[in-house]
Amino acid sequence: MSELQRQLQLAKVYRKLKFLVVDDFENFRLSVRQMIRAFGVENIETASNGEDAVARCENESFDIVLCDYNLGDGKTGQQVLEELRHNKILKHTSIFVLITAETSKDMVMGALEYLPDGYITKPITKAVLQKRLDGMVEQREALKPINDAIDKDQIDKAIELVNKEIQSQTKYVTWCLRKLASLYYQKGEFELARKIYEDVLSRRDIGWAQLGLGKVQVAMGDYQEAIDGLTGLLSQNNNLIEAYDWLAEAQVRKGRARDAQKTLQDAVAISPFAILRQTKLADVSNKLKDVEGAADAFRNCVKLGHNSVHESPDNYLNLGRCLSDLSEGDKSELGKKRAKEAVQTLSRVGKKFKDDDNVKMSALLIESRVYKGQGDENKSKATLAKAQSSMDMEFASAETTLEFAKTLYSMGEESQAEQLLCELAEQNANNKAVLHEIEELLDEPVSLQKKVKARKLNKKGITAFEGGDLAEAIKVFSDALESTPKHPGLNLNIIQVMLKQIKEQGGNPELKRQCVACLANVKHIPAQHRQYKRYMHLVKKVEALN
Repeated sequence: MSELQRQLQLAKVYRKLKFLVVDDFENFRLSVRQMIRAFGVENIETASNGEDAVARCENESFDIVLCDYNLGDGKTGQQVLEELRHNKILKHTSIFVLITAETSKDMVMGALEYLPDGYITKPITKAVLQKRLDGMVEQREALKPINDAIDKDQIDKAIELVNKEIQSQTKYVTWCLRKLASLYYQKGEFELARKIYEDVLSRRDIGWAQLGLGKVQVAMGDYQEAIDGLTGLLSQNNNLIEAYDWLAEAQVRKGRARDAQKTLQDAVAISPFAILRQTKLADVSNKLKDVEGAADAFRNCVKLGHNSVHESPDNYLNLGRCLSDLSEGDKSELGKKRAKEAVQTLSRVGKKFKDDDNVKMSALLIESRVYKGQGDENKSKATLAKAQSSMDMEFASAETTLEFAKTLYSMGEESQAEQLLCELAEQNANNKAVLHEIEELLDEPVSLQKKVKARKLNKKGITAFEGGDLAEAIKVFSDALESTPKHPGLNLNIIQVMLKQIKEQGGNPELKRQCVACLANVKHIPAQHRQYKRYMHLVKKVEALN
């Protein structure tokens, strides 16, 4: 086909397409409109901001969206694409092109993560725009039946059409192989997806296939293989951001949370504007008890959440929790600054999500702990009373109930907190996530500093026990219990050591008395607690002592 014939054919296609041009400057919208009219486009609409662009796409179907990155106040072009992708508003048959004058690596990496079909830097000319659009439109037309089937959720039909396209050996074979593997992955047919990626890699070491293979390996539980492959991939191309995400996922599932944290930190250093990755980093840091690291990541989540479809009250509340823990008992300037930031953050979430009673209650409960941690008893009690006055425990979520119990602990109301948690455990006997949170709180209802101290001593005590130094183990576990006197694990650990020492010494009334006292410290745990069976076993052992 000659170039003239190609352009005539493209002009016929352009006439059928519906365009949306999004930019906050009217002159630019008019300029782009004139350019694409010259291609034969007749149906062109415009939007001056991100919110209007999303609304238009919700109500109308556009074949091509040309969207500037900087749209003034409100959503950025990246956030528009993010929302259209997340809510599945943008069809697979549609084309989304980001246009921007920004060239910073942070911005470019962030924008490209949401997979626009095209990316064009300003200033743009008619020739540049046409050259870029022509190729995308030709591919759209050639592969439209496949993408149309995907849009209609006809995955088996899409797979059939992709296979036909591959057999015809068109210039889109590589696209088809990637799409076929992703469709098998979507269906859960991981072996078929794996075979495609491995066949491609047997011929050529290519990044997308190695990344796809890593995703499949994670899905199939082959975590070490995924870690090895994705680590090798990143050593060749450290800007392949999605590979960091899957490497971190494999590391978490392999039990290497510390490695996962480092992987995610490397990723956000390259591309800091992806809110979901920041949330993942915050969660991993939280599990590692790296409260400062978690606070930094949650702070970024709150900032990035502005105008984002992924904005969540959880990020505000979690930031408040971290700052509450970090400022507890810290009267230094830094401690006061953290407490002030916590109160401001919790006030914002209460106003921003004012229709969510559980969010408002949780925010007040955390705020009460912030004041308590700074020694302001009056404000702490007043804030707690405000929360309680509007709290209906019958309709409170499990998360809010946990927040209430944690606040009761901070106020010294241990019995009330334990009763509340035992009732919650009974109500959520089959909810592993809630039971885990209950156990964590029952185990360590104390300040961050005391938790850290107790954990270090617990490890030291276990080492002494394993080394046969029973007296040292008992001493260290006893020191740890001064920080967390009702910790089930610590109490049961020291009982086991004392029982062994009693056996070796042929009886010791004082040690038996201490065993009974430690059992009393643990009697509050519910039957659903992971340590309950061990507790009951040791009760029988202690009762059997002479």
